[in-house]
Amino acid sequence: MRTHIFVFSEKGARLALRVREYFKDSAVHSIERPAAPYGFAAHRSVPVDMEPLFKEAELLVFIGACGIAVRSIAPYVKNKAAGPAVLVIDDAGTFVIPILSGHIGGANRMARGLAGYLGAVPVITTATDIAGRFSVDAWAAEHAFVISSMDAAKRVSAAILETDVPITAEKPLSDPLPAGLAKADSGTLGIYIGIRRRSPYGETLRLVPRAVILGIGCRRGVPEAAIRETAASALDSAGLDFLSVGHICSIDAKRDEAGLLSFCESLGIAPEFYSAAELAAVKGEFEESEFVRTTVGVGNVCERAAMVRGGTLIVPKYVAGGVTAAASEADWRISFE
Repeated sequence: MRTHIFVFSEKGARLALRVREYFKDSAVHSIERPAAPYGFAAHRSVPVDMEPLFKEAELLVFIGACGIAVRSIAPYVKNKAAGPAVLVIDDAGTFVIPILSGHIGGANRMARGLAGYLGAVPVITTATDIAGRFSVDAWAAEHAFVISSMDAAKRVSAAILETDVPITAEKPLSDPLPAGLAKADSGTLGIYIGIRRRSPYGETLRLVPRAVILGIGCRRGVPEAAIRETAASALDSAGLDFLSVGHICSIDAKRDEAGLLSFCESLGIAPEFYSAAELAAVKGEFEESEFVRTTVGVGNVCERAAMVRGGTLIVPKYVAGGVTAAASEADWRISFE
């Protein structure tokens, strides 16, 4: 985890050493006087130097007053779904306070863990946590599920404080459900968990596991737009949510294919490339092409690439615009533990 710790006093510097023990490989920053004896990164002004640290960090920990933390990060806070988790600890190590990204960034969870380590008190202020009700954004973040709409998530969170919100899913839901949820497949507002683009409620919040492996083959020089269009059509043919794609795989002969690389970059997914021998070793019945075999060494790229990580083939070879696409579903499950 990319963690930056900020201290502003000698007392805070000593506490920072303990915090650094808890968050391994974290960097500690300070104004020049407290930094020198401890080898911390020294700054003439922490707020002035904050922007690059805020953008690349997963967690920021301020040891000092909440006001210092707020003034330091305020220019860079954009919305609930972006930015690192932020914790504040007083110099005495008495309280650990999450002030940003309590749910999605995991600040509440990290505050509890750090407080336990320091013997401090976690100060949690988010409404669902206080009420002991299900927190949809925290659950999604902890289990690496994608939230389809932050606006819908806000409305679901508000409703959960007042009533039990209906939920349905493609996989079994455990009993008992967390407080604030009730099994039902209809209603005005509800939660659907799955890889398919379904909307069983008047307004549906989809929580999407990134369980789809997308296999891609393409002609040399095919543009990103063609790859995107074919991939979208292939997924749409099975009613799959584009948000469910967690891996994009192809043959290593496409490692330098500009359109494919741009497509992956636009989704924030690192492409995975496999040799012809690795793809040929994938078990299954695939639609083979002698031309493709002669060209790249294996008779089917997209289906074999989709299956190279295992799973179940759910979108067979789809061809359009010089691109082939296929998709498999990796094993996934739902847990509220």
